[in-house]
Amino acid sequence: MRKSEYASKNFYDIWLPTLAPSAGTVKLAQSAKSEREWSRFMKKYRAEMATPASRATLDLLAALSHKTDFSVGCYCRDESRCHRSVLRALLLARGAKMM
Repeated sequence: MRKSEYASKNFYDIWLPTLAPSAGTVKLAQSAKSEREWSRFMKKYRAEMATPASRATLDLLAALSHKTDFSVGCYCRDESRCHRSVLRALLLARGAKMM
């Protein structure tokens, strides 16, 4: 699905590019066949999430999680092999309330 279609298909309410892996990091994830390669992806993605803009977005979502319900979505079929698994850990580390 094209990014331009997200709103028209009504899958997500907001697009947060500060939480998305860079194109190069996505390629690492998509090509990861071994645990070592997957770990390399996770390390690189965590480094991207350490930027000030990404940290601020994660902090905001962690704080909001105590006041409202929301979901973080992606089109990957398996969360354990998706950046969402890293996002979950980063949010939990910030004290986010999760169901």
